Amino acid sequence: MFLLPKYNSFFIFLLIASFIPILTFSISKILAPTSIQGPEKLASYESGIEPMGDAWIQFQIRYYMFALVFVIFDIETVFLYPWAMSFNDLGLS
Repeated sequence: MFLLPKYNSFFIFLLIASFIPILTFSISKILAPTSIQGPEKLASYESGIEPMGDAWIQFQIRYYMFALVFVIFDIETVFLYPWAMSFNDLGLS
């Protein structure tokens, strides 16, 4: 018993989901104005201010660790809130 015909809707969705980004990038490539070329266009920033120094700045690892800890506790809080509400409804608090 082969179950592949049951996944026809999934494959159609996958085909459409793959086709939409290709279509949007193709339309963007056709409609985008690319005739403007010059040194300002190739600069790092187009704000009119000349960039000073190098754009590569080395960050310390503790900034990344702080961000990861924040994300972990933030996600944990999001998942614990429904549990707290259900415990309140059950009378366990």
